[in-house]
Amino acid sequence: MPEGPQPAAGVSGGRRLSLRADCESCFGLCCVVPAFSASADFAIDKDAGHPCPHLRPDFRCSIHDRLRQRGFPGCAAYDCFGAGQKVAQVTFGGQDWRRTPGIAAKMFKAFTIMRQLHELLWYLTEALALEQAGPVHGELSSALEETDRLTRNPADALVELDVNAYRQEINTLLLRTSELVRAEARPEAELRGADLIGKDLRNADLRGANLRGAYLIGADLRGADLRGADVIGADFRGADLRGADLTRSIFLTQSQLDAARGDPGTRLPPSLTIPAHWLRT
Repeated sequence: MPEGPQPAAGVSGGRRLSLRADCESCFGLCCVVPAFSASADFAIDKDAGHPCPHLRPDFRCSIHDRLRQRGFPGCAAYDCFGAGQKVAQVTFGGQDWRRTPGIAAKMFKAFTIMRQLHELLWYLTEALALEQAGPVHGELSSALEETDRLTRNPADALVELDVNAYRQEINTLLLRTSELVRAEARPEAELRGADLIGKDLRNADLRGANLRGAYLIGADLRGADLRGADVIGADFRGADLRGADLTRSIFLTQSQLDAARGDPGTRLPPSLTIPAHWLRT
């Protein structure tokens, strides 16, 4: 049986690096733009567009090294895919919303859209690294170029983009990619959007499974085989991934791992890293 999706030869990790957050080049946008409610993920309520009380004047988080201990695991797992520095340094040319408050509303809206575009860039970059997706590589390349072009639009054009419609357009292409990759993986499970909250899935054979948008909150996935599984949008908050094999899971993101539990025995794709909190448990 094929082991799962194989990376295409010569694919550079340079683009992936550019899709990682560079907080030093941002203006704390992830600490201002999103809203959140007091829950297991956030210790307090915060309205959209209002700075978190832990945001310092220099745009750094005053409890960054203690987020989980202080009740903010949702912040620890958040990933802007590099959208923050793009908005701050490219779209708005280094202007910040504190010193130039007149740009705040537009900057915050631009960040919301940019974050979604950068997430799509991550998925498209991964799709192009999969040999099995060869039949749609041309379309994927065109989509990648167009998405990158959109991220470089001026602020006025960026905030007018119907990003939901654009996501649907790209998702159709990502679905075709998923089907091509998972066609070689057996057995295959259709679990798209499934409620697997707290389920015992220890040592489960989930090779080639469609887990798009599945709810895996608190699921026990110790020793599970997820090679070739499509996990785009799957909710891994609190899931136990100790000893699981995700080496060739497709569309897996760092934020999904950061929201889960695991250990050094969890096998990951080379483009992702073991979260620091896994090494402390």
